[in-house]
Amino acid sequence: MKQTNDKAKLQAQIDENLKRVYQEALDERLPDRFQELLEQLRDKETTK
Repeated sequence: MKQTNDKAKLQAQIDENLKRVYQEALDERLPDRFQELLEQLRDKETTK
């Protein structure tokens, strides 16, 4: 039973770390160069 409990704790810790890293990536600011490229693409789409 201890192995099952240890595995569950390990899985919960892995899940929490993955969620934290994913959230940090979502919170990062988009680099200016990427923002400029996105604006250029949007401009091209509206002129079609």
